[in-house]
Amino acid sequence: MVLFQVFMCWLLQDADWTLIFLEAYLCGGVINHAMTLAIHDISHNTVYGNSYPLWNRFFGMLANLPIGVPVSVSFKKYHVEHHREDGLDTDVPTELEAQLFTTPVRKFFWLTLQPFFYAFRPLIIYKKAPSDLEIINAIIQVAFDVLIVQIFGIRSLIYLIFGTFVAMGVHPSAGHFISEHYVFKRNQETYSYYGLWNLCTFNVGYHNEHHDFPYVPGRHLPEVRKIAPEFYDTLHSHRSWTKVLWDFVFSPNMGPYMRLKRKASTPQKFEARHAFGEYYHAFLHYVGFNELTRFALQWMDVNNNNKKIE
Repeated sequence: MVLFQVFMCWLLQDADWTLIFLEAYLCGGVINHAMTLAIHDISHNTVYGNSYPLWNRFFGMLANLPIGVPVSVSFKKYHVEHHREDGLDTDVPTELEAQLFTTPVRKFFWLTLQPFFYAFRPLIIYKKAPSDLEIINAIIQVAFDVLIVQIFGIRSLIYLIFGTFVAMGVHPSAGHFISEHYVFKRNQETYSYYGLWNLCTFNVGYHNEHHDFPYVPGRHLPEVRKIAPEFYDTLHSHRSWTKVLWDFVFSPNMGPYMRLKRKASTPQKFEARHAFGEYYHAFLHYVGFNELTRFALQWMDVNNNNKKIE
C-alpha cells in the first residue's frame, strides 16, 4: 500500500486539482484509512510479536509514511489507555462537543471535522509529553514528505494528506469510529461490524473480538468469532458503516453524547516513557551483542596478561 501511494503520487504530480481531490476521496483516502488501521493493528505488536516492540514501532512508522502526518507512535501511546479501560480514553468526545453538535447539520459538520477533534482532543483532555520515539516518527515523516515534494511536487503531498483527513470524516470507511463504541443498544458498550469493509481495514470491524483478544492479529479475528460464536452472535452488531453514519446524523437519539464516559480513579500524569534506549538495549541483548563485547574484553585481557608474562 505504501508503494501504491508513491505510484499514485507519481501519477498525479501534474494532474488537475479536481482530479486530485476526487482521487484522494475515492482511492487515496481508502488506502490511507487502511494504513491508519494497519497502524492500529501494529500498535498491538502483531507483526513481530511482543518480544520485539522496537521492530513493531519502526514498522508502524513505515506504514505511517503515505498518511502524511506522524501518528503511529502517538496512537500507540493513547491506544493503550483505550484498552485498559473504555470510557476514559481520548476517543470519547468532550462535554462541549456533546452539547454543541446535536442537530443533523451540526452532527454532519462534526463528522467532517472529526480528524481534527480526534487529533487535538488529547492535547486538551489528556496531555502527555512527547516521547523519543514520537520525535523519531516525526523526523522520518517530515523527511518523507519533503522527499515527495522534491520529487513529485506539492500536489502529490496534498493528495496524500487530503486523502487522510477526508477519509476520517464523512466517508464510508470512517463509519467504524461511530460503530465501535457509540451506544446503539442499552447495556452494550462495544459493537462489531460484519461487512465487506473488513476486507481492506484489517478486520477492525470485529471489534468485540478485538477487545477480548487485543494481541490477535486482525486477519485472525474472524476465526475467533467462528470458534466461539455463542459469545458474539447474540450481541448487537452492524452490517453497514454507511447506515451507521446516516443514523448518527439523522437519528435524534444519536450524537457525540452517546458514549459511555467514566471518571478516572487516578490523576493523569504529564510524562513520557522514553523507550528507544530501553528497546535498543533489549535488541542488543537479543542479538548477543553484550555477550560478544564481554567476550572481546576478556580476550583482550588474556592477551595483555600473556604479553606481560612474556
